[in-house]
Amino acid sequence: MSSPVIIAGGGPVGLVLALLLHERGTPVAVFESVTEPKPLGVGINLLPHSVRVLASLGLIPALDDLGIRTSALHYYNKLGQQIWAEPRGLDAGYPFPQYSVHRGRFQLMLLETVLNRLGEGSVHLGHSLRSWHNENDRIAVTFDTGSGERTVVGHCLAAADGINSTARGILYPDEGPPIYGGRVLWRGTTTAEPFLDGRTMFMAGYQDCKFVAYPIARMADGRSLINWIAERSEPLHRQKVQDWNREVDVEKFRASFAGWHFGWVDVPALIDGAERVYEFPLSDRDPLPRWTHGRMTLIGDAAHPMYPIGSNGASQGILDAEALVDALGSEPDLAGALTVYEAQRRPATASIVLSNRQNGPEQVMQIAEERAPDGFDHIEQVISREELENIAARYKATAGFSVDAVKRASVVHPDD
Repeated sequence: MSSPVIIAGGGPVGLVLALLLHERGTPVAVFESVTEPKPLGVGINLLPHSVRVLASLGLIPALDDLGIRTSALHYYNKLGQQIWAEPRGLDAGYPFPQYSVHRGRFQLMLLETVLNRLGEGSVHLGHSLRSWHNENDRIAVTFDTGSGERTVVGHCLAAADGINSTARGILYPDEGPPIYGGRVLWRGTTTAEPFLDGRTMFMAGYQDCKFVAYPIARMADGRSLINWIAERSEPLHRQKVQDWNREVDVEKFRASFAGWHFGWVDVPALIDGAERVYEFPLSDRDPLPRWTHGRMTLIGDAAHPMYPIGSNGASQGILDAEALVDALGSEPDLAGALTVYEAQRRPATASIVLSNRQNGPEQVMQIAEERAPDGFDHIEQVISREELENIAARYKATAGFSVDAVKRASVVHPDD
């Protein structure tokens, strides 16, 4: 392959795709609409099945410098009573860790790695995807540079341009905006004393009023940078554009969590300690019947935006990148490769999108709220351990990150 794979979108998925293609000796060019990348956003989780891919790229030391190896996930009701707890990452027997990291810093680390390995000319900033034209043995992709248009010719196009994807909008012009799920997330980061073991993620509340927190970095003074999400039902919310940079005042939602003092963590203090708080509507899109059109395909949030439930969004995009690179390397022609990629990833991600609409593994909190709204003496009186274990196991199977599945994938990819 002499002409490059063109990647539209320099977020984490596009950059991981670039690194994987480079490892296989495939020429690649990344085009990103932002002119000056900055460490924006808040926290994300990287589950062990996606960390396996990052480990194959030699990124474990960088991830350890950036974030936290997550040890456990705990669920509580709105009174702070524990519903379910399970180990995560290496503590759960996976061959790879689970990480909690700052999304913006993770993206900048990937960008620096791409520039170091592929060269300064591999990433083109200030290029917004505008259109493309399929030809017999190549694709011509046009970008808006702010001062005019630029057309680049490549082998194929991977559109990794996010939930507001221009490529998806061109392919499906009647789809409309993302589908609002009736709830709003307010997100922030706060420097505070570590809670529990300093490496645990917790979720508390129920479907209509939920709080999530997890550490994403250790500070020099022994405290932690804690990512948190406050979520509440807001059926009349009218923000249609997904914008992680929309700042709001905490008074908009703080009262809903005013009494959430659990002893080992003070939720109102975490909310009050954030310098900035961002508002984001819970949204996704219906699964598509097709991602691939000629010599182009969708990947990541452009292909399958999903609710941030189960800590799975970024991880699924990384798995897309691996599947696409594997298909390009194993199939003799591009059409066959894109068919194999889509056949593997489209049904798998569609199942997760639909499962997340039913709250995925977080449904244990809703069950506890419905069966015992005033709390409980013992969780087994409300939900049996077998039911709790089955809910957790079903979601891991749906999302492809059971311990056995990750171990099997590690054998298939012995270089990881």
